[in-house]
Amino acid sequence: MSQEFRSVTFSETTLTELMIPAYANFGGKVHGGILLSLMDKIAYAAATKHSGMYCVTVAVEGVEFLSPVEVGDLVTLQASVNYVGRSTMIVGIRVESLNPRMSYVRHTNSCYFTMAAKNDDGELTEVPGLILESETHVRRFYEGRRLKLISAEKRKMLKAPLDDLKSAIQELELGKERMKINF
Repeated sequence: MSQEFRSVTFSETTLTELMIPAYANFGGKVHGGILLSLMDKIAYAAATKHSGMYCVTVAVEGVEFLSPVEVGDLVTLQASVNYVGRSTMIVGIRVESLNPRMSYVRHTNSCYFTMAAKNDDGELTEVPGLILESETHVRRFYEGRRLKLISAEKRKMLKAPLDDLKSAIQELELGKERMKINF
């Protein structure tokens, strides 16, 4: 690690790409997988800028497509490192779509990528701390910390064994879930 701390602005990254017909899904809109790929690229760029290391994607949180992206739109992604742990960083990403003919900008989604830094041997390595230079940076860091805790709790809950199948079935039936148990 070359520096002990780096500012949020050091990692800020912007990427703009034209949405071409090859990116369209069967409905004629830009495929969500194309957007996810662009988000992964910008998360990598921001995390690598901050850490100075090769980074890998650990988790993706909060991807909700709020508005469709049209072929011909210019999609702009903005990313920055919002939170750092020992070897991981949470990168916040905002995606906007501009219809250049109408000069209309739509916020299509925001999400968070957790990225991990690795050294030349492929082992997790410590990343620089984060210098927070505004109230927005402090808020985002705090939200990142909360997201990290919620994600850990979610993983723990999903990996926990189901001790009482009978109670789980009863809970599902009482909740009027759209399912049918057939055994």
